[in-house]
Amino acid sequence: MNLERASGLLRKFIFRAMHAATSIIPGGKIDAFGPGRDKIEAIMVINLDRQAGRWHRVKRELGRFRTGDGAPLTSVVKRFTAIDARDGRAVAATADVDPNYRIGDQLYVQPDPRLSGCFDVDEPVRMTRQETAVARSHIEVWKTIATGPHKYVLVLEDDVWFRRDAAASISRGWQAALKRCHGEGPHLLYLSYTDAGGAAERADVCDALFRPVRGLWFLSGYVLSREGAAALLRAMPVVGPVDMWINYYFDELGALALSSPAILQRPDVTSDNAYSVLPYLARAGIVDAGSGAMSPHRTRVSPLVAWSSGGERESLAMALSMLGLRVRAFDGHEEQIQEPHLQKLFGTFDALIDPPLSNDALANVLASEEIKLILETDAAQRSSFDPKLLPPSRIAILTQSRLAGRPWEPLCTLLGVAEPIEAFPVGAQRGLRLFRDDRSHSIHNLEPVHRRKSTLIDESPWVLPPEADWLPLTLAARPLPHSGRSIVHEPMISASLEIRSVVETFPGNLAVFAHDSITHDDRGTHIRVSEKASGHRPYQSGALASKQFFDHGRFEAEIRAAPGAGLVTGFFLHRDAPRQEIDVELAGNDPRRMLTNVYFNPGDDGAAMGFGYRGTPCYIDLGFDSTLDFHLYAIDWNPGRIIWSVDGMIVHERVGWDPTPLPHLPMRLHANLWVPRSEKLAGRVNKANMPSTAIFRNISVSEIAHHQVVHRSTMEFGTSA
Repeated sequence: MNLERASGLLRKFIFRAMHAATSIIPGGKIDAFGPGRDKIEAIMVINLDRQAGRWHRVKRELGRFRTGDGAPLTSVVKRFTAIDARDGRAVAATADVDPNYRIGDQLYVQPDPRLSGCFDVDEPVRMTRQETAVARSHIEVWKTIATGPHKYVLVLEDDVWFRRDAAASISRGWQAALKRCHGEGPHLLYLSYTDAGGAAERADVCDALFRPVRGLWFLSGYVLSREGAAALLRAMPVVGPVDMWINYYFDELGALALSSPAILQRPDVTSDNAYSVLPYLARAGIVDAGSGAMSPHRTRVSPLVAWSSGGERESLAMALSMLGLRVRAFDGHEEQIQEPHLQKLFGTFDALIDPPLSNDALANVLASEEIKLILETDAAQRSSFDPKLLPPSRIAILTQSRLAGRPWEPLCTLLGVAEPIEAFPVGAQRGLRLFRDDRSHSIHNLEPVHRRKSTLIDESPWVLPPEADWLPLTLAARPLPHSGRSIVHEPMISASLEIRSVVETFPGNLAVFAHDSITHDDRGTHIRVSEKASGHRPYQSGALASKQFFDHGRFEAEIRAAPGAGLVTGFFLHRDAPRQEIDVELAGNDPRRMLTNVYFNPGDDGAAMGFGYRGTPCYIDLGFDSTLDFHLYAIDWNPGRIIWSVDGMIVHERVGWDPTPLPHLPMRLHANLWVPRSEKLAGRVNKANMPSTAIFRNISVSEIAHHQVVHRSTMEFGTSA
């Protein structure tokens, strides 16, 4: 059982039990509310249409309290429909919100030397769709307040609860605010907030209130005046998350906050928000994600057959994969699929795209009440059957008009699943062979010596199910073909502009990466791990990353791995959003084996799909101790095939659905020495082996046969610190 998840469930249970006991007790009278120019006359609750339960729950919470003149607090409550992040039109670019902000904006609200030491203040960050929707929701409320009849309005998000002493605290704070503002009332008063790291700058502090200079997170409960709303609207666009942006306007608004929050966010409400700064905080070692992201919920649907329009971009296949389906795509020249084979395919895959069905198999598909069908416009016109003869519950025809407004809607309605937050994908180029099952006519036709044992793999929609019994094959040794034109070649005997030192980390690492852990001499670049605590991490080490992103190619390095249990020398390709990765890892406790690994998540560039923390690993016997001398390690990343080689000899291969689709988006090349939190990977750290060093030299990137490497500039994709 996942103990972290279990403890979270226990905390939720305890909160609900305690709150249920106290919620039957009236909350009391809050004198700040009621009719009058010096009173809060209205409450607006921001609530999604699909979250009716939260609306009813917050009404019950407010029903415990009365206004100053004795009326139920619910008598002044109005529901305000929130902007839904699932609605692509609602979160599209507008004049109200600029989704691009900087790490410096995060540091303005919450300074942290670890973050500023890892990233430049001008490092770009882009808001998530959820953050954009939240900002748009608050902006629409401000517009209503600015043109409305009420001078002061309390704005609430729908996941709040009131502390036991909330009535007295709010009444006392409101009276203090009126005094400070000479009877006019505040333009912005925080009743709910979180102090940014416990270091918010406070001025003019008294028992009831303080004036925030900066450093408050969340906008779950705040009083806004009509003039304050107008001032915020004049200051637009909102740049970055709205609770961060508003910190810049505290002085202009004369913002105030209760000495301690009277309204809190419920710990038993699961948020589906995604925060754009979290990957940066994790890379800087400020937050951890424990053992990693848990597997996504796999969509359980009826078998699905789809026919696409056959364009250069495979949008439909990508969309179905993002919904959590295992998708197999066909090119059309395969042998016809007979009925028995069709049933076997549905034992592994949820959706078949453009399958070359025999007449009998097609007849059975059409006759089956269980199998659902999707046709894109051109495919519907070419189909050998009349789609109109099938009931709407079994078929969706994806015309441009149906996809224009809410492109996910026809798919999700047919499948009976919720529309995702992510944008509908453009899809991968057909030539990348994404979602092709190439096992039967590729490496599985090579004669194996024996099946090689694999480690535990992720349980996600993008890994073959356990019943597929995937075990990688040992290949007959053969030389690696010559590579093509060299793109990058760095001896690494001195600092390189192409392969640079980076100072960041990741959740599963017990070491913080630092520039001073890297040195150079005529043997190469030395990465040294030592026992030096930084924050919550007890070790310091180093990492390298390419300046550029690459679309496929051969990636090579001569490496002498670091000795010592608990240490891993890594050489790999990696990207985020969506997370994809191809690994070579050398564990210090088992230096005669190499771990190869692949991580796949679907989506276009920018999709926040980052599930999986085991990947699909496989151990390779090297026949030598990787810590004693240099050896040449290479990753050949081709469309539809990945080849790993050591000292010029192929040792491992993967093709599509073996057991995952292959990464298809541009990635950076990385090298590092790290300390896993999990002892399963490299054993327990033996501090007697500290310090320990890995050495890298002759790192190169080159074209592969029949494929041009496309390298992307840092201007397009951003840079590492």
